[in-house]
Amino acid sequence: MGKEHALVICNHRSDIDWLVGWVLAQRSGCLGSALAVMKKSSKFLPVIGWSMWFSEYLFLERSWAKDENTLKSGLQRLKDFPRPFWLALFVEGTRFTLPKLLAAQEYAGSQGLPIPRNVLIPRTKGFVSAVSNMRSFVPAIYDVTLAIPKGSPPPTMLNLFKGKSSVVHVHIKRHLMKELPETEDGVAQWCKDIFVAKDALLDKHIAEDTFSDQELQDLGRPKKSLVVVTSWACLLISGALKFLQRSSLLSSRKGIAFAVSSLAVVTLLMYILIRFSQSDRSTTAKVAAAKPKCEGKPSETGDDK
Repeated sequence: MGKEHALVICNHRSDIDWLVGWVLAQRSGCLGSALAVMKKSSKFLPVIGWSMWFSEYLFLERSWAKDENTLKSGLQRLKDFPRPFWLALFVEGTRFTLPKLLAAQEYAGSQGLPIPRNVLIPRTKGFVSAVSNMRSFVPAIYDVTLAIPKGSPPPTMLNLFKGKSSVVHVHIKRHLMKELPETEDGVAQWCKDIFVAKDALLDKHIAEDTFSDQELQDLGRPKKSLVVVTSWACLLISGALKFLQRSSLLSSRKGIAFAVSSLAVVTLLMYILIRFSQSDRSTTAKVAAAKPKCEGKPSETGDDK
């Protein structure tokens, strides 16, 4: 992994799936070229959202009428990307929660679709567009399944700030892009079938706390990243200490007020980041009204992406 362009599709399980993706990309050597399709409001998220914006992530408004051309032009720009990249697409369209699962089950039952148990029904328009525009220069699709093992605390931003570690099991299956159907309907059905299989795989993980009996592959921890992070931390800390020693920032009321105000701003930004990342604050799933069978093909749920 990390040696080729790839479209990554994944179940949207936890509050910080994007961070799991970053860790996986970093250990595969392509963190600098890891991209994703995100909702537009994400780019205003303090620090992390700004970094996504500067990294030229694709941001959508969750309205296909507005997003179709935006997505198409963004995908076409990737054709000349100078390094192997990963483009992550969460085709469920929103993070997994129990209310959204119940809504998806209700919709599936009304339309005669397989009833999901551990995933939501994929919204396939964005995936079909991605395959159509990237088929000529992206050789592979990585089908990624995330699961949280029993006994492990859920991976959340708040737990990270508290210093609580979490374990996430990751299952990756590589599909050749050229093996996908040629028609848009065929590609959409392929995506739906992948999520039916993903649902069964998660059933196995729930029962056995593992995806398979095969030996796990350890991607390791690159030493280069540790050296870079440690070097920057030492540089910033030493610079801050020297600044405080040479300045009179904390020796006056104005300086103290400035320091307190800065700390308050940092605290506020952290609060916004934590609140934004929580699954229960994500967009509520919409359920399309069931249509009589005589009206033809059933519609999909919500704003399809």
